[in-house]
Amino acid sequence: MKRNLLTFAAIGVIALAGYAFAQSQNGFGGRHDGWHGQRFAMGHLTKALNLTAEQQSKVQPLVDQARPQIVAIHKDAMDKTHAIIDKTMSQIRPILTSDQQKKFDDLQKARQDMRNAMQELHSAMAE
Repeated sequence: MKRNLLTFAAIGVIALAGYAFAQSQNGFGGRHDGWHGQRFAMGHLTKALNLTAEQQSKVQPLVDQARPQIVAIHKDAMDKTHAIIDKTMSQIRPILTSDQQKKFDDLQKARQDMRNAMQELHSAMAE
C-alpha cells in the first residue's frame, strides 16, 4: 500500500512539475519570447546566430506562425496526461483502506487545488 501511495505521489509531482513549467512559459511565448525556454527564442537565435535585422524580420513570422500550433499540441498533451492520471487515481482508490482513502482524497484535493492555482496564475499572466 505504501508503494502505491509513493507511486501516486511521484506521478502527481511529475505531472504538476510539467504543468507548472509549461504554464510558467505562458503558452511558450511568455517571458522567454519563444518555445519551451530559450531553445527557439528570437533573442536566443539572434544572439547565437548573430542575425541581422533583415534576417530577424524574416525569422520572426515563422516563429510566430509555429507558436500557436505548438501551444495547441502542448495543451492537448497536458489534457491527455491529466486524463490518464485521473483514470489511474480512480483505479487506485478502491484498493486502499478507508484511512488511506482519506489521505488519498486529501492528496487529490491538493492536486486539484494546485491545478486551479496554476490556471489562475496563467490567466493573470495572460492579461
